[in-house]
Amino acid sequence: MGLSLTHIILLLVVVLVVFGAGKLPTIMGDLGKGMRNFKAGLNDTKAEEKPEDKTLPPPPPPAA
Repeated sequence: MGLSLTHIILLLVVVLVVFGAGKLPTIMGDLGKGMRNFKAGLNDTKAEEKPEDKTLPPPPPPAA
């Protein structure tokens, strides 16, 4: 079950009535900041979880 264009328009009208046109840009700005912080937190967590690079040193050259 997807959202049709009618459902989306109705949802936007309800949001506009509930919050008002004046507060809507502030709410969207705060939502955007929250999403950026969430993504930054995910990236920080992934960087911390990276295993250390434990590669073996190259083998010594064969003796002649």
